[in-house]
Amino acid sequence: MLPRTLAQRTTRLAALTRPLRSTTSIRPTRTLLQTQQFARPASHIHQPLLHRRAASTAPSSGPSAADARIEEITELYATAQDEFEIAMEETEKQTVYAQDDRNAAREELEKVLEAYRAVVEGEDRELAEEVRRRIGQRVRELEMGVVRMEELAQEHD
Repeated sequence: MLPRTLAQRTTRLAALTRPLRSTTSIRPTRTLLQTQQFARPASHIHQPLLHRRAASTAPSSGPSAADARIEEITELYATAQDEFEIAMEETEKQTVYAQDDRNAAREELEKVLEAYRAVVEGEDRELAEEVRRRIGQRVRELEMGVVRMEELAQEHD
C-alpha cells in the first residue's frame, strides 16, 4: 500500500499528463508562435510598412559612407561614455582620482565632438543629416552629462 502523500502526488501527476482536450477533435491547434501577435520577425515591429518593402527590395551594397562614419564615432562614443561613467562615480564619491578621471572623460568627449563636427560641418549635407539624425542626440547627451559632472565637482569643492 502506498503512503497517502505519494498516492496524492501520483494522482495529480496523472491528471497533468492527460490530454486537455479529446484526441478526436479535428480543430487544429495553434501554438503561441503561430498566432498573429508573434508571427512577424522582431526586426519589423517598429518599421513602417513602406520602409519594410523598400528595405526588402533594395539590393545590399555593403556599408554606406554614413554607416562607416557612424561606426567610427560610435566607437569613440563608447570609450567616452565609459570614461564619463567612471569619472561620475569618482566625482560623486569625491575620491582622489576624481579630477584625473574628469580630465580623461573630457579628453574622450573632445575626440567624439571633433569626429562628429568634422562630419556635420563637412561638405556632404546628406551625410551630415544622416549622422546628425542617427547619433546626434547621444553626443549631445554625453556632452551635457560631462557639463553636469563638472558642475557637481564645483559644488563639492
